[in-house]
Amino acid sequence: MLDTLDAAAVRRWCAGGLVALKRHQGEIDDLNVYPVPDGDTGTNMVLTLTSAQQALAMDLGTLPEDGSTAHGHALRLMARGALLGARGNSGVILSQILRGFADAVAAAPAVRGRELATALRDGTAAAYAAVARPVEGTLLSVVAAAAHAAERADSDDLRAVARAAAGGAAHALARTPEQLPALARAGVVDAGGRGLCLLLDALAEVVTGESPDRPAPASRPARPPATAVRETGSEEYAYEVQFLLDAGPEAVARLRTELAALGDSLVVVGDGSAGAGTWNVHVHVNDVGAAIEAGVVAGRPHRISVTRFADQAAPVSPPVAAGGRAAVVVAAGAGIAELFAGEGATVVPGNPSIGELLDAIRVTGAARVVVLPNDPDTQAVASAAAREAHGLGLKVSVVPTRSPVQALAALAVRDPGRRFEDDVIAMAEAAGACRYAEVCYARREALTVAGPCRPGDVLALVEGEVHLIGSDLTDTCAAVVDRMLGGGGELVTLLSGADAPDGLTDAVREHVGRRWPFVEVQAYPGGQPHYPLLVGVE
Repeated sequence: MLDTLDAAAVRRWCAGGLVALKRHQGEIDDLNVYPVPDGDTGTNMVLTLTSAQQALAMDLGTLPEDGSTAHGHALRLMARGALLGARGNSGVILSQILRGFADAVAAAPAVRGRELATALRDGTAAAYAAVARPVEGTLLSVVAAAAHAAERADSDDLRAVARAAAGGAAHALARTPEQLPALARAGVVDAGGRGLCLLLDALAEVVTGESPDRPAPASRPARPPATAVRETGSEEYAYEVQFLLDAGPEAVARLRTELAALGDSLVVVGDGSAGAGTWNVHVHVNDVGAAIEAGVVAGRPHRISVTRFADQAAPVSPPVAAGGRAAVVVAAGAGIAELFAGEGATVVPGNPSIGELLDAIRVTGAARVVVLPNDPDTQAVASAAAREAHGLGLKVSVVPTRSPVQALAALAVRDPGRRFEDDVIAMAEAAGACRYAEVCYARREALTVAGPCRPGDVLALVEGEVHLIGSDLTDTCAAVVDRMLGGGGELVTLLSGADAPDGLTDAVREHVGRRWPFVEVQAYPGGQPHYPLLVGVE
């Protein structure tokens, strides 16, 4: 039993948490409520904490010259390792919890009960700050409940507070289906919250010497669950506003609130400076004047750019020397990687960590880099890597592509002759104008907006939502292309997956030639896992 959390205990906590996450990795992955085969929350949390443990393997005998305590140094190593190894939304949020935790107690002479409560409170604040639109019923709710329970314990007894925090997290996890309807319909708890509970239980075990006796969350019921809609920017907003802002953290916090009320796709990232610093602000709004005025009130905005989404992108000039610019693209599949490399992009394998993306950005040697994540879950990782790169003096912009076909559209309009900011805007417009679809096999029973599906059914998802359910792969692929072209389009891009049967893209191309004779079709071997076909329509 421990009275204070020392450096050795931090190491044991990280190791114990990693063991627990690995033991329950499959269970957490399976808590995904979406019927497609890409539920990887457990895997991402394991990889994130693995990086934290590797950072802790460094020599702790020599402390830095910043006055850190031994436990503070260990916690900061753990947090930094988690940040660089973070994968997916769950990994990024977990890294921010650990960063806030470390910052809160790094300089404290000892970490007892009240210090632990403070650390959890600051970790919660850091996690919420990392998400533009926090959703209750997720990992965020679980860490907030853990912090609240720790503060309510109101004790210097480290053991009592650690038990209280772990217990509060467990109760909050059980309530997540009440807060998020998709979880309730699926009959499961939040996957990220489940992972955090395991980590807090590991902390309680290190501190008390006793393993918490907690039943595992209830298994998935036999009835078909509902799907969760993947987040996407709303078409309700007509303008994109971007600017750099010199301001302090308090003013930026108020700005976030004001901009969130004005629109969506809000991203505000800073350079990591203590006190006043430079922030990159991005938001989609209808009231441009109000967004810029909010920036003026908060501090000194500069490099202001406003784009109307309805406008056409500027004509593409002939290629010129790239100079100090580069593009980093995430690609899952050898064929897709080859396509991006042919466009002059630096390619990173699918589901990268923040550190891997940061390394790729630095390897380009360019001072201005655009990152194309090609997956909603990788977008948070890309944004965090961009923040880290900004601290190194690099200018990095993330174009929120959600599919490789959108990245191909974005790369096609690159023009090194334009200002970097204007080029990023043009790429974002091109990506946004490319509608995308994915065809895969259902992994589990689910009740989708297109009706119930069973394992083995063919699902066609448009913009992340199930639109068609079929039994034949080729017929379903042709049908989803018809549905997309019904809304207009001149160019169809087809990327065949690693498990696609021979002749799939040829059959779809022939179908389009018969039904839509004036539409151009481009087909490439993508080699992506899980999805036999990816479709883009421009």
